[in-house]
Amino acid sequence: MLNRTKSEKVFAIFNYLILSFAAFACLLPLLNVLAISFSSSAAAAAGYVKLWPVDFTLASYKYALGKSEFIRSFWVSVRRVMMGYAVNMIMTISVAYPLSKEKDTFRARNVYAWFFIITMMFSGGLIPTFMTVKSLGLLDSLWALVLPGAVPIFNVILLMNFFRGIPKEIEEAAYIDGATHWTTLFRIYLPLSLPSLATISLFVLVGHWNGWFDGMIYMNRPRNWPLQTYLRTILISPDVTNYQTSSEELAGMRQVSERTFKAAQVFLAAAPILAVYPFLQKYFMKGLVVGSVKG
Repeated sequence: MLNRTKSEKVFAIFNYLILSFAAFACLLPLLNVLAISFSSSAAAAAGYVKLWPVDFTLASYKYALGKSEFIRSFWVSVRRVMMGYAVNMIMTISVAYPLSKEKDTFRARNVYAWFFIITMMFSGGLIPTFMTVKSLGLLDSLWALVLPGAVPIFNVILLMNFFRGIPKEIEEAAYIDGATHWTTLFRIYLPLSLPSLATISLFVLVGHWNGWFDGMIYMNRPRNWPLQTYLRTILISPDVTNYQTSSEELAGMRQVSERTFKAAQVFLAAAPILAVYPFLQKYFMKGLVVGSVKG
C-alpha cells in the first residue's frame, strides 16, 4: 500500500510538471503579443521584446481604439455574438429537448435524430450555401453570419445527452402536478443543466467571436466585416499604412510601429473571450464530459 501511494505521488508530480510545461508553452505566444503591444515602436522593430514590455507605452492601444475601422468591426462582432448566441441557444434547446425523449414518447425521434446526424457528416458545400444565402437576400447582413449555423448539431448532442441523464422520476412528478412540457423544460431541465449550458455557451461565444471566413465571403463591403475578418486583412497586409485616411492617423503612426499596432488589435480582440472564460470554466469540464458519455 505504501509503494502504491508513493507511485501515485510520483505520477501526480509528473503530470503536474508536464501540464504546467504545456500550459506555459501555450501562454508564451500570448505573453509575447501582449509585451509587444505595450512596447515602443523602436524596441519592437529591433526585436528586443520577448515576454516583458520594453519602453512601456500605451500609444498602440490609443491608436488602435482611435481607428474607426477597428471600432466598427468590433461592434459588428458584438452584434453578431448577441444575435448568434440567442439564435443558437434557442434552436439548440428546442431541438435537444424532444430528441432526449424515449421513442414511446416521441415516435419520430429516430427519424429526426438521423436527419441531424447526417448533416454533421455531409454538408451542402460552400458554393450551394453561398447561393442559398445570396438567393435569400442575406448578403451584407448580420443574418448571413448567424442563420447558416443556427443549429450546431454537436451542441445539440451534448445537451440532448445531458437531458437524458436527468432522472425521469423528476419529470414524472412534474407531470403529475399538472406541468406541461414547457414548464418542465424551463423549471426542471434548464436549471439542472447549467454545466452543459455553460459549456455550449462557451462554444457558441468563441465560435461567433472568432469567425472570420464567413465574414469574408458573405460581406461585400469592408464596413460590414466582423472583427476577425478585419484583423486577418490587416495582419496579412504588407503595410498597415494602406489603411490610413487622414493626416492625424499618419501622425499617430509615427508613435507606433506596424508590429505594435497589430499586436494591440490582436490582444483587444482576444480580451472579451479571456474575460468571459473564467466565469464559465468551472462548468466547462463537467458539462463536456457528462454531455458526451450519457446514453
